Amino acid sequence: MSAVVEARALSKSFGSGPRAVRAIRGVDLTLEAGAFAVLAGPSGCGKTTLLNLLGGLERPDAGSVAVGGVRLEGLDQRALARLRLERIGLIFQAANLVPALTAIENAEFTLQVRGMRRAERRRRLGALFSQLGIAGLEGRFPGEMSGGEQQRVAVARALAGDPAIVLADEPTANLDSASALALIGLLTALAGANGVALLVASHDPLVIARADRVLPMRDGCLEADRR
Repeated sequence: MSAVVEARALSKSFGSGPRAVRAIRGVDLTLEAGAFAVLAGPSGCGKTTLLNLLGGLERPDAGSVAVGGVRLEGLDQRALARLRLERIGLIFQAANLVPALTAIENAEFTLQVRGMRRAERRRRLGALFSQLGIAGLEGRFPGEMSGGEQQRVAVARALAGDPAIVLADEPTANLDSASALALIGLLTALAGANGVALLVASHDPLVIARADRVLPMRDGCLEADRR
C-alpha cells in the first residue's frame, strides 16, 4: 500500500518561555491507503493538535508533513485550503453543521466550492446518504435532527469529495454506545471501500477495538503502535 500521509519529527509548542506547553514532541507517523488507525490517549495528550498538524490547520514548529506526496510546509494558506478541499476530509467532535443550511446543503458545500454541477453533487450525496442511513433527511435543518443524524451528515460531507485521508476528532464523543458503533462501522466500511486512510482520535474502547492500528499517545509523544 502507498503512503497517504507521512509526518517526520513533528513538534509543536504553545506559548513561550518557561510556561510554554510542548504539545507535540518529535512525532513520526506514516499512514497507508485503506488503513484505519486510532490515536488513543487521555485528554490533553496531544491528539487534537496532531490531527490539526496533519490536516494543515496548524503549522509545526519543526518537522514536516506530506499528504499524497505534497509537502505542507511549502504551501501558503490558499494552497493549504485547496489541498484540504481536494484531499482531506475533516470530522470534528461536534458536527459543526451550518444551522441555516439543510442537511444536503451542508454536505455538498465542499463539492459546490470545487465547482461540481448540482446534479452530480446530488447524485453522489444521494448514494452516501443512503449508505449512512439518513436518506430522507436531506431537507432537514440541523436543529431538526438528532446528534447521531447530524454526525452522519458530517461524515457524508467529509467523504463526498473522495479524500485521500479522513481525520476525525472524537467523532463518537456525543453519541450513545449503539450509535457510536454504528457510525464507526459505516465510516470504516465507506473509507475502506474507497481506499481512504482513516485516522480517528479517541479514547473510546469501542472505537479502539475496531482499529487496524492503535497509536497510543502520551505527553505529546507517540508510543509503539499496536496492529
